[in-house]
Amino acid sequence: MARTHTRPAPRPAKFSLPRPVGRLPQAAREAMVFAVVTLGAAMVLFLWWHDTLAASLNGWGADLTAAGRITGLLGTYLVLVEVVLMGRVRWLDQLIGMDRLAVWHKRNGFYAVWLLIAHALLTIWGYAVSDHATLTHETGVVVFSYPDVMAATFALLLLVLVGVLGARAARRRMRFETWYFVHLYTYLAIALSFAHVFATGNDFVSYPANRAFWIALYVIAFGNLFLYRVAIPLRNAARHRMRVASVVVEAPGVVSIYVAGHNLDDLRAESGQFFLWRFLTRDGWWQAHPFSLSAAPNPNWLRIMVKNSGDYTATLQSIQPGTRVFAEGPYGAFTSARRTRRKVLLIGGGVGVAPLRALMESLPARRGDLTLLYRARREEDLAFRAEIEQLADLRGVKVHYLLGPRKKRANSFDPESLRHLVPDIANHDVYLCGPPAMQEQAIAGLQLAGVPKRRIHRENFEL
Repeated sequence: MARTHTRPAPRPAKFSLPRPVGRLPQAAREAMVFAVVTLGAAMVLFLWWHDTLAASLNGWGADLTAAGRITGLLGTYLVLVEVVLMGRVRWLDQLIGMDRLAVWHKRNGFYAVWLLIAHALLTIWGYAVSDHATLTHETGVVVFSYPDVMAATFALLLLVLVGVLGARAARRRMRFETWYFVHLYTYLAIALSFAHVFATGNDFVSYPANRAFWIALYVIAFGNLFLYRVAIPLRNAARHRMRVASVVVEAPGVVSIYVAGHNLDDLRAESGQFFLWRFLTRDGWWQAHPFSLSAAPNPNWLRIMVKNSGDYTATLQSIQPGTRVFAEGPYGAFTSARRTRRKVLLIGGGVGVAPLRALMESLPARRGDLTLLYRARREEDLAFRAEIEQLADLRGVKVHYLLGPRKKRANSFDPESLRHLVPDIANHDVYLCGPPAMQEQAIAGLQLAGVPKRRIHRENFEL
């Protein structure tokens, strides 16, 4: 199968953003989304203030109960925001980037869980003060007297469990399979809390406007979740009928997997993007993992790079041609749309070279406009070396291999070394992909070398 070929001009993405929005700095795009989320939270508070404030503030116990309602409303709102953040919403991915959405997802989940814990504690405390009862007695009455409250309590415990196990320290000690199934309990927790929210929440039972507003929020959150995680992937699976075409060894422990299908250009994928790939084998059909395209997409096949770094990726080293493939995507904002300068510097290491290899092939450029810095330990670890050198000759790309032990390679990212390799580096856009430690070293050196942070575009595989 040919590695490089002449292809027609790429078709515009199905979910492309308006050009003025797509050209905004990352901070401005994030501020837009944050403003919308904040506006929603303000609307939640306004409806509570307008409809329930006067009836809520009648003594210390009522004040505590009111505080419990506020934290419950805000916590529930952030849970719905969490559903949208984990929903792989295509336009939101293009606006912010999946790696940043993953960070938001973790932070938002942390705030949501603590608000819901505060809701439970403040509400029970308020009831106890109003009833002149102990906290222990009131807790038993509230939790065990109302079935929906018992279900909501179990839901809260599930959310706490997911939050604890999702912390980075715990996540590193778990197999992906364990983490994946634990994460699914989030949906169970939301389902269990649904009845409590609408059956006993005073803000929902007594005020039709509140109820309509919250029903709309649930419909928006779960409508997007169903559309982007179920309906569109199933439609694409039926339309494109992807299968493994071949597996090619690229370097020790690294293979390329070619995936063929029907009318793949209809996916409107772009270089720099990734899919969530599900290979329908007996043991791995239920797992979906992100892998970036390692060659510019074309109508006949897509290609990904897989490094042997665990049980799942080890099995993919020898996956059989003909295996059916289910792919969700394309995702990612690590594309030419982020480009603001004529000259572009590509910096990659490890599996991070995959999207850069694709960008190297497809970014519009004159000879000398593109430069690649490829970091690896040894020459034999340089995946795609023949292709990279072929493209370098064809397109006039300057390529520098940064080889050697980690400490030596890290020195390649000090500002003096970067200016030596790329003399006019401050006039470049930079696309950066690789291990987190390498990215941090490169970002520090790039900024000291005069590259503004807004022109450093990075892809993070730790989703």
